[in-house]
Amino acid sequence: MPRKSIVRSTPDTANMIDMRTGQPARVSSLPVICERIRHYREQRHIEQKELAKKLGITPNTISNWENGRARPDINLVPGLCDALDVNLYQLYGMAAPAAEKITGRERSLLSSFRELSESHKYAVEVLASTLVNVQTAEASPRIRVLPLFERALAAGFGDPTEFEDNSTPIYLYQDQISSRADCVFTVSGNSMEPVYHNEDLVLVERIPTAASLTYGETGAFIVGNETYIKQYEKDGLHSLNKDYPVMHFGDEDSVYLIGRVLGILDPAWIASQEEVRLYTTIHNE
Repeated sequence: MPRKSIVRSTPDTANMIDMRTGQPARVSSLPVICERIRHYREQRHIEQKELAKKLGITPNTISNWENGRARPDINLVPGLCDALDVNLYQLYGMAAPAAEKITGRERSLLSSFRELSESHKYAVEVLASTLVNVQTAEASPRIRVLPLFERALAAGFGDPTEFEDNSTPIYLYQDQISSRADCVFTVSGNSMEPVYHNEDLVLVERIPTAASLTYGETGAFIVGNETYIKQYEKDGLHSLNKDYPVMHFGDEDSVYLIGRVLGILDPAWIASQEEVRLYTTIHNE
């Protein structure tokens, strides 16, 4: 009895549908890289002769690649990717890592970008950079800029006259306290210890925009040619440090209330250098 021969046939269709025809897609006998070279070359409107020139090879070599008679030498692959403006995954038809995958929308934008002149490309790059900065700033805590008076707010000594003209900006994260403040002073001296210490930064709410100061509250005052932080009482200005006497005043004494002291500025409320940079960039400061 003759042996029955078994013929193993190879299907000529792939397990996928050609979206143009609605029929099972035919399996190509060409290696993927050969098909990809032709596909991306034609998509970029590059002639075989032009591609060959970029790679320093003959046009016949390109033809051999695309027809499956040969494959690119590994040393030519990086240059081939550059010439076709694709990455290695695209050239070999491999799935790119998630971080390198781009959406159809991104491809469309990239395609439009390539059509722009160099000056317009630069404009797009600047705009994109600005929008990223704005987005980053919007995601960050809101910042409030206050004047920080360079001359100290004396707590018993010093001569910080004409403080209005001696301030630098300080950038603070906005919260319930900083949103009420109008300026920041540096405490000088120990007359308000143990609550306020030398070189503490204090937030001050200006008067008369704020409500009037009431007895028992701490305020910032100008007395004569000096500026003080003191507790306001009916009989005068008090220091928390009992070693300092009460400051009494007559009708002829010059006493000016700067504002209410809201509290000590926590260093954690001061914005980081990067967030200050973003803020000043966006606000053109």
